[in-house]
Amino acid sequence: MSQNNLIHETSPYLLQHANNPVNWHSWNDKALKKAKDENKPIFLSVGYSSCHWCHVMAHESFEDEETAKVMNENFINIKVDREERPDIDDIYQKVCQIATGQGGWPLSVFLTPDQKPFYVGTYFPILDSYGRPGFGGILRQLAQSWKEKPQDIKNAAENFLQTLQKTEVVKKPSKLEKTILDEAAVNLLQMADQNFGGFGQAPKFPNAANISFMFRYSNLSNISRFQEFSLKTLKRMANGGIFDQIGGGFHRYSTDARWLVPHFEKMLYDNALIPINYVEAYQITKDQFYLDVLRKTLDYVLREMTSSEGGFYSSQDADSEGEEGKYYVWKKNEIKEILGQDADVFCLYYDVTDGGNWEGETILCNNINISSVAFQFGITEEKVKQIIENGSKKLLEIRSKRIKPGLDDKILTSWNALMISAFAKGYLVTNEKKYLEVAENCISFIEKNLIQNNQLSRTYKNGFAKIHGYLEDYAYYVNALLDVFEINPELKYLQRAEEFGNYLIEHFWDSQTNNFFMTADNHEKLIIRPKNNHDLSLPSGNSIAASLLLRLYHLTQQKNFLEISTKIMESNALMAAENPFGFGNLLNTIYTYLQKPTEITLLNTVNAEILNYLTKKFLPESILVLVRNEAQLDNLSKYSFFEGKQFNSEKTIVFVCKDFSCSLPLESISEIDDTLLTKKGKT
Repeated sequence: MSQNNLIHETSPYLLQHANNPVNWHSWNDKALKKAKDENKPIFLSVGYSSCHWCHVMAHESFEDEETAKVMNENFINIKVDREERPDIDDIYQKVCQIATGQGGWPLSVFLTPDQKPFYVGTYFPILDSYGRPGFGGILRQLAQSWKEKPQDIKNAAENFLQTLQKTEVVKKPSKLEKTILDEAAVNLLQMADQNFGGFGQAPKFPNAANISFMFRYSNLSNISRFQEFSLKTLKRMANGGIFDQIGGGFHRYSTDARWLVPHFEKMLYDNALIPINYVEAYQITKDQFYLDVLRKTLDYVLREMTSSEGGFYSSQDADSEGEEGKYYVWKKNEIKEILGQDADVFCLYYDVTDGGNWEGETILCNNINISSVAFQFGITEEKVKQIIENGSKKLLEIRSKRIKPGLDDKILTSWNALMISAFAKGYLVTNEKKYLEVAENCISFIEKNLIQNNQLSRTYKNGFAKIHGYLEDYAYYVNALLDVFEINPELKYLQRAEEFGNYLIEHFWDSQTNNFFMTADNHEKLIIRPKNNHDLSLPSGNSIAASLLLRLYHLTQQKNFLEISTKIMESNALMAAENPFGFGNLLNTIYTYLQKPTEITLLNTVNAEILNYLTKKFLPESILVLVRNEAQLDNLSKYSFFEGKQFNSEKTIVFVCKDFSCSLPLESISEIDDTLLTKKGKT
């Protein structure tokens, strides 16, 4: 079997194509120079390892000898892993949106040798079908046009480039006021599916940031329906097939409105962002249900997505043995064989029927409560719980012996940072020490392997880190450092956060448009320097930067942190109000800014009652720092946040500060509660 240049790569996605007959290159200077030297157009194919239609196009076209021959003779063929190079993906996805009105993966772009796009699409079948032109025909037509009508191609490329450059406009700043949140909340509720939760119909994505915003707006407005909607969404998701009922963890999205049939891939970032919704739901309701979902998700990540070095892997495929979902679905007779006399209870609870609920198989889901099952079988609720728990363990054990979906085992700084935050917040409400240890171990892993010369790298695999960190790598990582710092305030975490906060401003900030570039000023130069302000499946680097800089300002009193944070919010506030679906994280930051952060310092964690009261309370605008010992407080004394606060080795003391005024030392829950209510009223 022949091998191409991708055999030397570390990305699992690129390695999937290393044995194609296509003479693939990765995106590098050598390949780009080759295109110029040979005056050949570039065929750029962008995807990721767990992308279903990427696999289909690879099988149909890139494994086909005849197609490969046309590609190799007429084009320089470059493969890009979008997770390694979000800048390249962002630029050419925008081109695809301009040309076709939609984007997606695989992304298929034809470029001039100087990287300007002239023809673009997503998945192309090998022959004309699905209402799409065939890839083979496109290759031949474009190869011919390149030779015979070079000026037409040059004109098309210039038109694309000019349109692309116009997409970045200077936005008039908006005053930050409560009406922005009012408009955003109403607009979001209009998109809400009141029957099944979530936004819109099918396909339906979790949209973690928008759920968090609904919680915050309900807290601000005292209108319960926003909170009720978010809780309903989280319940429906957790009971549906989008949640892996026995193994834990969330699949990418639901193909239907009811959350039943997922697209079965599991992404690390979903399983980092969604658990925080369940943390907040538990803090609001104290309902054990949300805590159980949180634990199952974090434990799934520990079991299946954690490397021996302490980092987290990127994703698991939807497919195994060439079939989507095969690893996760069941037949009723299979469950009966495994569980014996307990099978009927288990099958009723998880909606398992002879005919199945998806293509003759069953995706486990739950539409009935435990009390109804107990009544139907004349047994106690406790007995039902025991049967479900034991049955789940047995099925998980059997399932683990099946052929597993493919694993993308590269480690991305930004996604790992999101996971650090999830484990830190999971620790807060569960008191599971292993969660905090995992978060701190991942920080140590990043510090050891992904930071060189005080700069972050993007990706790590096989002992090798590469590619300069992007805005999201720095922003998510600083945010994660602050999340861990609040729980275990070691000086090193705050110092690193402060250092990288300043690095962001120095190397990524654009004072013309009052937001951050996606790439630093020392990054490889592409046809444009991309930006991204939208919170979609991942939060935008800009919205997370606004949040972390606001937090850093309150911890350090460094004024430029507040100034930059405010400028980002002001430049995007109007868009966030009008199109809240794409700005959930930014709206959460605007909420915190308008509420004015409540600064809570707990000195000495000896009083478990006070500690639990604060960590399990929903305080969305607070910065809550848990100082564990006197040495920590002494090390932090130069920061005004901790100034003048005395540690008492015998008891827990709490200070609540807001808007430049602090409470007296507080020693009881009633005093703390009264003070929090008073401070909340000061907004």
